[in-house]
Amino acid sequence: MKSMQVKGLAIGMWQQVVNHSKSTGRKAIWGIGAVLTLGMVSCDTTDDNVGPNFIHTSDFNKGNENWEAGLTDFSTPQDSIMEFSSKITALPTDSLKKGFMLTSHNRSDDAFMYLKRKLTGLAPNQTYDITFEVELASKYPENGVGVGGSPGGAVYLKAGASGIEPQKVKDSTNAQHWTLNWDKGNQSSGGKNAIVLGTVGIEGETYKYQIIKRTNQSKAFSAKTNDKGELWLLVGTDSGFEGITTLYYTKVKAVLLKATL
Repeated sequence: MKSMQVKGLAIGMWQQVVNHSKSTGRKAIWGIGAVLTLGMVSCDTTDDNVGPNFIHTSDFNKGNENWEAGLTDFSTPQDSIMEFSSKITALPTDSLKKGFMLTSHNRSDDAFMYLKRKLTGLAPNQTYDITFEVELASKYPENGVGVGGSPGGAVYLKAGASGIEPQKVKDSTNAQHWTLNWDKGNQSSGGKNAIVLGTVGIEGETYKYQIIKRTNQSKAFSAKTNDKGELWLLVGTDSGFEGITTLYYTKVKAVLLKATL
């Protein structure tokens, strides 16, 4: 309802600008700019049918928001010992709020634990510049000591997008290894389809959950939709820590702007 009210206000202002433009000249240009700004605000939505420029926000306090969890980058004989699970559950920081919990035991020293979601209704075969903001609860100190690496500093948070669905598949060169069909890079390095937002490390030495935010606001990232106007979003952790990692995602925000040449 709020979005409809904003759109209605924008239309009314547009009519006033048009009617007034004959007598105000350059002042009308400012009015048009204000209307266009309101138009961008009205695109702030969690719906799929969101148009060419928009902000998508998923709030896991409301449920899974159509995100699916997965785990990859380990050998097929390790299937039964990775201890992977996921669910919407109460946050360790606030029992009255919920998050999307993911947990696994990194037996492979390279496990990638992720969430994925499809957006629809976008412009077909269109490149978008994307800024991610991911909020989650972590308890792992950045400089903590662990097998293989720090439980905070060696667990890298990534976000990405592609017109192709990210899927767990067997490596084309090794049938006994699970991998992702995207180029997400490896651990501290990003790839064509994903960018590193930082680590899940927190300040200090105490293992106590707190909410952290990571973004690529200062790093450029772009992705192209498929011919149906679909785009898959992904967030996940590429781990070098050989132990149990349990994280609680609370929000994922993606700002998509139509790229111009």
